[in-house]
Amino acid sequence: GIVDLKLEFEKLLMLISSRCLLGKEVRENMFDEVYTLFHEIEDNGVTLISFLFPYLPTPANRKRDKARIRLTQILSDVVDSRKNSGRVEDDTLQKLIDSKYKDGRPTTVEEVVGLIIGLLFAGKHTSSHTSTWTAACLLSHPTFLRAAIEEQQQISSKYKDMGLDYNAFIEMDTLHRCIKEALRKHPPTPMLVRRAHKQFMVKTKEGKEYDIPQDHIVATPTIVTNNISYIYKDPQVYDPCRFGPERREDKVGGKFSYTSFSGGRHICTGEAYAYMQLKVIWSHLLRNFELELISPFPKTDWSKFLPEPQGKLLVKYKRNGILQSLN
Repeated sequence: GIVDLKLEFEKLLMLISSRCLLGKEVRENMFDEVYTLFHEIEDNGVTLISFLFPYLPTPANRKRDKARIRLTQILSDVVDSRKNSGRVEDDTLQKLIDSKYKDGRPTTVEEVVGLIIGLLFAGKHTSSHTSTWTAACLLSHPTFLRAAIEEQQQISSKYKDMGLDYNAFIEMDTLHRCIKEALRKHPPTPMLVRRAHKQFMVKTKEGKEYDIPQDHIVATPTIVTNNISYIYKDPQVYDPCRFGPERREDKVGGKFSYTSFSGGRHICTGEAYAYMQLKVIWSHLLRNFELELISPFPKTDWSKFLPEPQGKLLVKYKRNGILQSLN
């Protein structure tokens, strides 16, 4: 058959995020409505115009705000229901409900809802686009696709008696590097912004020095730093081997050479979670399907504050094809 992997990844990542973050009430009873509302917020809330002028009375902003109000109402009802019934679930929503501030004050319903929507956006939006970019890159490079499939065959054979578990996914180094390289070429966040808490000096590779005054804003363009030629050999080329033990290009230029997940104290706390869910998804696809990209390699949609693949990613699939051919 033929499928739009971009659309399928969006649905799948929403299912995963809704279960891990929102709980089974949303996942089992109101997923379709929540997915539609979140999609409205995504489509209308991450454009550059909406980001720069969030209160401008545009049709997109109105749709975003209307969806946000309804989504807040749904999640508020879920939180109230749990608090009133005393029911306790094992999910992130419950952790936020039970959380308290340093002074002992519990979180309010409004605070929990705001936090969970933010987490949902962080956990789903970037991962779905990274899955799509990984698909486009892997399916456009047969050598790396073959290496990833062979790794799946080896690990599946090793764990065939016990099944794939956390340790098995941790061992998927080739797949990890394929995802990491897709993130280098297509970072979900184009720029990182920090405030300087104290004055410091920056020295360039050429020896030029810059003083950064206290309280000034420092911006790091990820799309530039991930393509510096003296750190990454042929940075325009998709080459997951650059992160292998022989080259380790992301370490050569220092600990902040690779910043797709930010860095320092404010590095993305969901990095391990993101890699794990992407490896689970791609491990299943590589072990069970033969995939062929039939649409052009997607362009980047720069009209969004968080750039994403533009258009559809059409893929022809056949169950069990590749793995059987390797046996």
